[in-house]
Amino acid sequence: MTLSRPPIDEGEDEELIADSSRSQSQSIASDQAMDDYYRLQQNLLLSTLALTGIIFFFVWFFYSLSTALNYLLGACTGVIYLRMLSKSVAELGRSRKKLGSSRLALFVGLILVATQWEQLAVMPVFLGFLTYKAALIGYILWTAVLNE
Repeated sequence: MTLSRPPIDEGEDEELIADSSRSQSQSIASDQAMDDYYRLQQNLLLSTLALTGIIFFFVWFFYSLSTALNYLLGACTGVIYLRMLSKSVAELGRSRKKLGSSRLALFVGLILVATQWEQLAVMPVFLGFLTYKAALIGYILWTAVLNE
């Protein structure tokens, strides 16, 4: 017993080929966008680490090692925050529908520890945490200048 294939109209074939081609081009564009995102993510992380190192030595030179270490604690927490944020954004639309608030707990925990532990100063820790934002602004300005 053989099954005969129903006749397919040539218009349907062309439509199927066009749909297949369209979905392949969307997949390629999506992959390229994610590659661009991962490159941006890596550049932001490297910019933050470089800025953290530079600022750490300036704070150590102009203030004290203790203040510089407080700054470094905040900056390292900021890097962890940035990493968590970039992972959440990468999963957005694929496995997540919205961003979570777990990163806020990291920041609140850092400030609570800085206020309760007598060896830590709140201001250097807080400013160290904000280093990733300075790196982000610097990266945006740098790329804007290079694109012109």
